[in-house]
Amino acid sequence: MARLSRDFYNGDTVETAQNLLGMYLVRMLRGEALVCRITETEAYVGRCDKACHAYHGRKTARTSTLFLAPGHAYIYFIYGMYYCLNVVTEPEGEPAAVLIRGGEALAGTETMYRLRFGDKPWNAYRKKNFLNGPGKLCKAMSLTTAENRLDLVEGGTLFLCDSLEELGLPSPPAPKERLCRGPRIGVDYAEEARDFPWRFWLEQED
Repeated sequence: MARLSRDFYNGDTVETAQNLLGMYLVRMLRGEALVCRITETEAYVGRCDKACHAYHGRKTARTSTLFLAPGHAYIYFIYGMYYCLNVVTEPEGEPAAVLIRGGEALAGTETMYRLRFGDKPWNAYRKKNFLNGPGKLCKAMSLTTAENRLDLVEGGTLFLCDSLEELGLPSPPAPKERLCRGPRIGVDYAEEARDFPWRFWLEQED
C-alpha cells in the first residue's frame, strides 16, 4: 500500500482536490479497517477564498488546524449535527484544505452501515445515500473532532493511500469514469467565491 506522502498534499489545493478522487480513505476502528474510495471533493484556499474558514489568514482555535503542515486532518462540527473531514494542503502556515464530500464503501461496510443507520434495514434509498455527503461519510467512519489534527501521513488510525495491498485487500479495477467540476455546495454567503468551480466528482461513463 502506498500511503499518500506529505508532498502529495503540499501542492496546489485545487489540483490536490482533483488528485484525491479515486484514492482510498482508511479508518482503523477497534482493529477493523473501514475503507472508502473518494468520489467527491471540494477545495478551500484561505488566501483568496471567502468560503474558507481561514480566509485572509484568520486564525482561531478552530481554524488553527489549517495552518499545520500538509497532510493533517481538519475536522469541524456544523449545524449542531454533522462532522466534516478535510485534509490540510499547501505549505505549513498557508491555510488551505480539501473537503472529502463523498465516497463509496469498499471494506468494513457492515460496520459503516451500522454506524450510519443503526439497525434499520438495507434498502435502495439508504444504499444511494450511504456516503454521498461529508456528514454521512464522517458518521459512517466514526470521525468526530476527537480526530481533528491527526497526522494522515505518519498516524495509524486515519490515512489515505492509492492501493490496499498492505491491508490484504485487492484494489478494485479502475472503473470508466469522467471527472466533473462545478461550484461548491452550501457557500452562497461567500460572494464571488460561491461561483468558484472547486467541487470535483467522478461520474461513471456509459
